[in-house]
Amino acid sequence: PEPGRCAHFVLRKKRFCRMIPAPGRRFCGEHGHEEEQNDRKRIPCPLDPKHTVYEDQLQKHLKKCNSREKPKPVYFVQDINAGLKDVAEIPEKQVPLSSLSMEELQNLITKLKKASNGLELHLKEQILSHQALQEALSDPKNGESAFKHLKQQASILGNMEKLHLLGPGRCFVEFGAGRGKLSHWVDIALENVESVQFLLVERATTRFKVDGKHKRRDSVFERLQVDIQHLCLNKVPILEKKKLPVVGIGKHLCGAATDLALRCLLESYSTCCDGEDEEPAPKRCRAAQTEVAPPKSAGNESTTEDHKPVAGIVIALCCHHKCDWTHYVGREFFKSVGLGPVEFHYFQRMSSWATCGMQETTSKASTSEDSEDQTNDTEEHEHTLSRTASGSDTLRGMLSAEERKEIGCLCKRLIDHGRIEYLQQQGYKAALQYYTESAVSLENVLLTAVPNPSLRPEPTV
Repeated sequence: PEPGRCAHFVLRKKRFCRMIPAPGRRFCGEHGHEEEQNDRKRIPCPLDPKHTVYEDQLQKHLKKCNSREKPKPVYFVQDINAGLKDVAEIPEKQVPLSSLSMEELQNLITKLKKASNGLELHLKEQILSHQALQEALSDPKNGESAFKHLKQQASILGNMEKLHLLGPGRCFVEFGAGRGKLSHWVDIALENVESVQFLLVERATTRFKVDGKHKRRDSVFERLQVDIQHLCLNKVPILEKKKLPVVGIGKHLCGAATDLALRCLLESYSTCCDGEDEEPAPKRCRAAQTEVAPPKSAGNESTTEDHKPVAGIVIALCCHHKCDWTHYVGREFFKSVGLGPVEFHYFQRMSSWATCGMQETTSKASTSEDSEDQTNDTEEHEHTLSRTASGSDTLRGMLSAEERKEIGCLCKRLIDHGRIEYLQQQGYKAALQYYTESAVSLENVLLTAVPNPSLRPEPTV
């Protein structure tokens, strides 16, 4: 062993343990049972058997073990945004797509085309930019991958500006925030604007966060480490206190996470104000909407958001093959066109055909100085798509590459249309548009929604 290190030899790693023992000891605490003079027994931790603990110190260890269940934050409400509660509606066993016969596949494609008939399938191209990112976009130090992410972020901000969502007195909630890059650029765009809050929602711990880079003292960044499925925004202390209108944003919000975010914003945010100890107030939706304070200075902006807790939604969609019927907000639309969970299962799998070109781009992706963007998008999204696309190898003899791509795009638009109808039923003017070129990102569709004064929200069943 190295001087001052544990004398235990780790067979699996073929080296000595690198932990530092206590003064006068040859072994660290984990391997202290190997000390000849030590007759205390070590046992596997019941919370995590990957590490051991002295038997006579078990109760003390359980109180501070890193694997113990952490106290839930006040805004954690189990399955508040989960959606479907009745699992009887979901088939127990799904046949893999690759196991379908040509006749069954053609039947699905016929249903898909029939359901898509009359829908707006050719999206408007709305590729914009924003002054806040011009300096970064012209910086030659950025690699190709970083440049692609900057172009996407610039277009998202440009679309937000066009919808008058970049204003004072708002709380921007970034779902699937990762390092928080999108919120960072929104903060820079609002450099001279007062009373701005940022809530960064991410279920996993994240390294190399950029939250600390914002320079303005009057903008507050707060991280919520929670799954969107269990997030009740009404219970977030800063929103309870300030009652600011919320703008929901996200860049490449994977599959079901988009549906969870929409439910979080438009259902639980208006209906879960009351705690368990308070008397329930029926039909809180309308009341909750009038409690939200309007922005301090709206200028020439539309005032329709004054009566809604959610001032707008701007989400770059991604990974439709990760959608889930349980969480999907467009179930009523699917049922209205004669489709159900079985068809949804196949359509969400077939949606990956639209982006199976990512299988090639993964290996060709250039190295970027912006390591987080490379990891967050290229690895998480493109590698996942590669695996999904490769699962349909057996179907390549049945359909050409162009046919599969066309069907995949049709599946995406059908799933997205269900989301549009859901937003419209909630009283929002919703739209889909291409916000960047396919050469920048194959997942290049942006979902936007702002309050629509001519549409009144229907009661949620």
